[in-house]
Amino acid sequence: MNKKELVAALSERVETSKKEAGLILDSIVEIIEEKLSKGEEVRLVGFGTFKVVKRKQRTGVNPRTRKPIEIPAAKVPKFVPGKELKNRVK
Repeated sequence: MNKKELVAALSERVETSKKEAGLILDSIVEIIEEKLSKGEEVRLVGFGTFKVVKRKQRTGVNPRTRKPIEIPAAKVPKFVPGKELKNRVK
């Protein structure tokens, strides 16, 4: 499912226009991005948690030259599915 299909499904479910559903979805994504950029986590009970984790510096290999390179430490977003979501997927 892509964003366009998700907006169409959302508009049908809540009986609103696709334009309004698109604005709602965009707003939700923006709010999650803002909270993650501040280092906060977003917890949706039953669905899952969006959070930021720190990834350590590590050594990698340049695929072209086969020489080792240092990959710097970074903060990356992570999604941890909730129990209910895990059970529905099974």
